[in-house]
Amino acid sequence: MTTEPVKGPASYFPSIEKKYGRPIADWTDLIRSSPLTRHMELVTWLKTEHGLGHGHANALVAHTLAQGT
Repeated sequence: MTTEPVKGPASYFPSIEKKYGRPIADWTDLIRSSPLTRHMELVTWLKTEHGLGHGHANALVAHTLAQGT
């Protein structure tokens, strides 16, 4: 039985959790609670206020926005 490798934004999740010490659910809740709604505004906010790298912030925002509210 083979499993498909994780692709897209979710492929970043293990390294995000390891590097920043918070589960992905915490990050998605944080993004959803933000008054910001535009993709790049949220990415910039995560980078400046929470110290995430661009790729990690972008992956979290893309995943969260794709899920809807």
